Amino acid sequence: MPYHRSGDASAQADKLSGIVEESDLYEGFAPHVETSEIKTLDFYNLPKPSGKEPALRSYTEIQQLLQQGKKRDVKNILRENSWPINSPIRAQLWPMLCGQHLTKQQMLDGFYWEMVHQVFGTTELSEKPIMLPAFVDATHCLPYHLTSTGRAVADRIVNVLGYDCPDITYSPVLYPITSILLHFMSEEEAYMCLAGLVGSKEKVFINQTKLQHEVTWKTVMQIAKKHTKSAISYFQRICPGLKLERVFMDWCWWILAGLPFQHLVRIMDCYFHEGIKVLYRVALVVLNLFHKECQSNNEWSPDNIKNDIGNALIKFCKKIPVSPAKLLHAAFSIRGLSTQYISRIFIKTEMLLKSRSVLNSGSKQLIKSRSSDNLPTSQSQVNIQMMSHTLTIREKLHSESCRNLLFTLWSWLPVRITMYQPVLLYTTEEHGCSLTTFYVRVEQHEPTLLMIKTCNNEVFGAYCSSRWFERNVKDDKGQRQAYFGTGETFLFSLYPERAKYPWVGIEGDKDLGHSSELFMAADSKMITIGGGEGQAIWMDENIRFGKTDGCKTFNNPPLCPSGDFEIRVLEVYGFVGI
Repeated sequence: MPYHRSGDASAQADKLSGIVEESDLYEGFAPHVETSEIKTLDFYNLPKPSGKEPALRSYTEIQQLLQQGKKRDVKNILRENSWPINSPIRAQLWPMLCGQHLTKQQMLDGFYWEMVHQVFGTTELSEKPIMLPAFVDATHCLPYHLTSTGRAVADRIVNVLGYDCPDITYSPVLYPITSILLHFMSEEEAYMCLAGLVGSKEKVFINQTKLQHEVTWKTVMQIAKKHTKSAISYFQRICPGLKLERVFMDWCWWILAGLPFQHLVRIMDCYFHEGIKVLYRVALVVLNLFHKECQSNNEWSPDNIKNDIGNALIKFCKKIPVSPAKLLHAAFSIRGLSTQYISRIFIKTEMLLKSRSVLNSGSKQLIKSRSSDNLPTSQSQVNIQMMSHTLTIREKLHSESCRNLLFTLWSWLPVRITMYQPVLLYTTEEHGCSLTTFYVRVEQHEPTLLMIKTCNNEVFGAYCSSRWFERNVKDDKGQRQAYFGTGETFLFSLYPERAKYPWVGIEGDKDLGHSSELFMAADSKMITIGGGEGQAIWMDENIRFGKTDGCKTFNNPPLCPSGDFEIRVLEVYGFVGI
């Protein structure tokens, strides 16, 4: 059973405001940690700068900010407050940070132990080794400073998580993060933290499939080519035959297997709040620091590293010449690395990988009407049947023809979306022709599927990857962004022609400019999808009239011959459970 912290420990976490006395070095660690292995780094023995340093922020202060929805303030505190490695604050702080991402309502007291009993038949910890789930990478089951009991606890946690989350098929970083959590909390608390990270809808923390894993390291590689050009050029120069792919496949192990534990814990302070983008930033700093050391330190001379740069990077991280505070400061000082930019690169990379097996014909992607290649389960067939019952645009079409059209449309959706049940959010037939009503019923859903039937019986629309609420989101300067959305957005025509028009960015790695990324725009007067030398779909505030042109974002022709159209029916679908 989990151990329980005393009230004194909680009070200590709240009162902590600086480096604690040497005698209290290990007060912040859980019982299943071998504290004698944890060494303080030389960085903490350096002379302190003159002047009074501000006191470290307490758990209660951070808790109050989170409750007030001030996530940006919390982000800044986590980045700037270098709590010592043994600080008791993490016993409360980490569960709170991870808990804000929890979506499962059944995570009540005792839930974890009920799951343990279901999986193992007892809550007693077995003395025999536990077979790990298939999604675990056996070569990277990093225990850090856990005792043998702590390792057994970590084994049990990942087994229960695999039982509760059967969709996890490949997740090599899950075990190391479990181990890190267990240094500061009980088994049950660590499980709840992982459940929050794995189930998060708003941010990505842990990859859970081989596709996500591959997309992630390729995303890091693409970002590095832009933000660490000198380092990349240097490595390619000293190793002309170097395949960058082999180096970046192990990018996460530079951090999780290479960096000292003190650095790793400070990175986790930020990671549990901000997500995987923190690791992206740290990886870029590691590359730049390594490049700098290669030019000034004989230990990392070209002759010593050219045969195995990947392994050399991990060895370098073990001896990294900067403090945790300096590492994080450098990571968060990188400009032009916004969440939106990272997301755009990630989605583009994901779509490129998926498109390998898809046959493209010019700018259109034609799919046979009865194609079910993209339908992963029989549930999709049920979902299509349900959608056909609510589809008012099927008027004048035979039910079989309508179903065929939906199969075509369904085969164009991202695979993960086909797993969810569609639900009709808005239709002009029932909810009237008002943009205000449209926003009220639709704006918080992501993604959405817009289907238009014109008075000339043309049927076309768009898969919209982002919430329409993002029309209100402001940038760092307080300005509303004109366009939003991601490269997963696409246009389609169902009648009289069947065609899909994906984002032009999936056709190659070249930068096509701003006009190729005008996915979605909206205000109180209109809705627009696609831009650049024309708007693919434009509708007025009364959802009565619209126009369609070719645009650079999707390289599409007008979706109806006349260009201008009158809307007979507009329907918008969301997906239950996303």
